[in-house]
Amino acid sequence: MRRIIIGISGASGSAYGYMALQALRSMGGVETHLVLSDAARRTIGLEMGMTGEDFEELADVVYRDGDLAASISSGSFITDGMLVIPCSMKSASAIAHSLNGNLLVRAADVCLKEKRKLVLVVRETPLHLGHLRSLTQLAEMGAVILPPIPGMYARPQTVDDIVAHTVGKALDQFGIPNELFRRWKSPETP
Repeated sequence: MRRIIIGISGASGSAYGYMALQALRSMGGVETHLVLSDAARRTIGLEMGMTGEDFEELADVVYRDGDLAASISSGSFITDGMLVIPCSMKSASAIAHSLNGNLLVRAADVCLKEKRKLVLVVRETPLHLGHLRSLTQLAEMGAVILPPIPGMYARPQTVDDIVAHTVGKALDQFGIPNELFRRWKSPETP
């Protein structure tokens, strides 16, 4: 059984986190450990008309963001890594500078220090120089920066198609096979 931490920050794009949880639950074989920031709970309500509990029902283990004694706050708790989806610039900046004031940031920091996969689906535009420096620092530390940019070659028809493309690309980073989006094929390939 694989074990992945899912962090959902307060950035716009709660649907990305929800679809990631749905996909992992339907695939099986992956134990999900969820931490929602306080801001995420608010954003989920505003964007989706849902509650944090709706997200929590899809996870195997749920933690409160203020619980810095949770198992995922320690490197001795073995995971395959962490996906922060979506990741606000506030959270990204806090991770870049090891400002471990909440569990989401601490769990991400643990992944970096233990050399585990950390994938950040960063949601902000436009980016100013401070954002870019934080993202560069994170990449230099080993994080994967994966902004939610759809591949138009897949010819998305719905918002769900666009969200699925990003979620599929994020799961690819963990080596989790998925068919969430249409993959590129050479135009000569049938």
